[in-house]
Amino acid sequence: MSVQPATPGPLTVRTVEIEAPDDLFALLPEGGMSWVRRGEGMVAWGEVARLDTAGTHRIDEADAWWRRICRHALVRDDVHVPGTGLVAFGSFSFADSSASGGALIVPRYVVGVRGNDAWLTVMSEDGLGEMPDLAQASAGNTPAGPMPSVSLAPGDKESWGTAVTQAVARIGAGELDKVVLARAVEATADAPIDVRPVLTTLAEAYETCWTFHVDGLVGATPELLARVDHGLVTSRVLAGTIRPTGDETADLAHAAALARSSKDLEEHEYAVQSVTQVLAAHCGSVNVPEAPSVLHLPNVMHLATDVTGVLSHNASALELIRELHPSAAVCGTPTLTAAGVIDQLEGLDRGRYAGPVGWINAAGDGEWCIGLRSAEVSPADPTRLRLFAGCGIVAASEPESEWAESEAKLEPMRKALGA
Repeated sequence: MSVQPATPGPLTVRTVEIEAPDDLFALLPEGGMSWVRRGEGMVAWGEVARLDTAGTHRIDEADAWWRRICRHALVRDDVHVPGTGLVAFGSFSFADSSASGGALIVPRYVVGVRGNDAWLTVMSEDGLGEMPDLAQASAGNTPAGPMPSVSLAPGDKESWGTAVTQAVARIGAGELDKVVLARAVEATADAPIDVRPVLTTLAEAYETCWTFHVDGLVGATPELLARVDHGLVTSRVLAGTIRPTGDETADLAHAAALARSSKDLEEHEYAVQSVTQVLAAHCGSVNVPEAPSVLHLPNVMHLATDVTGVLSHNASALELIRELHPSAAVCGTPTLTAAGVIDQLEGLDRGRYAGPVGWINAAGDGEWCIGLRSAEVSPADPTRLRLFAGCGIVAASEPESEWAESEAKLEPMRKALGA
């Protein structure tokens, strides 16, 4: 059952222009939130209001709660770029039944950078009084200490191979076309984990990904579920993967082979179709490139398609992600059948892995990704984490190659943790 706190009293929100900080992550206190890509984005800390929700309607409940807050807020915004004014950060579980549920959090402070603009936003339920400057807002935000030692449990390769084999058999029997199977790796640190060094490492190594921390979920994801910006909606679909070798000439050949691979193109097309069908119901026009491109990351290469559309009505980012999630890229095709197969074969609660994570503003615009290349810090024991990776299984999938792909996808978090 969802926990439904009373909507807070009218929030007072003030955004002012500031000099761009050298490093957004350097401003974060322990436990702060982040949403950064290519040195731009936002970091936030403090908590003015929060909704914890769970179950089938968790995203709808968050959307309704957010609309009530926005309706009564007093906002003065001197900067007017995406991310200024009243904003909230959120993350939601992959599965309706997950105990991890979801949260939408209104922070006390937000510092953002976008292009030539930099800003400080302060939010309060009690009025602001004199506006603090950045030094005052970040006073007491002590720097992170060294990373503790982290050890990883060995993966269960045999169980994974059995699950992949069973999934391929079900696909061959015509039960479904594609299913995405995930695996989790338990990690234990010798001291509580401070995610700030993890964020810094991820942002440096994967600058084209969205480096995030929201409510214990930390990672660097390459997959954009939905960006809404003044009526334009964009979704980046990734499906179909190959591991690079580090040799530039060989990797160009591998990228070309990926772009021609019937197995990977089939997996990718299912994901593109699932996103396009949702956006078509909300957009007057949807643009889908004829063929995917190849996205190069340090640990993997993906087939990628950016689907764009122009909204035909005033749909919020939360409305769209509620319909887009779960896409075929993280669940399968048909969706309901694939979700059932996942429940039967995976043997784990994904928590908020592969669920939506991102931010929203008072206009309903925002940026939400799929929580991939991530780890979830245990709320009960901050020395324990779970790392996740998933693979799309189609008729031509083989257990050994899918295991290798999952290992490649675990690499970002393993390295960031020094494990």
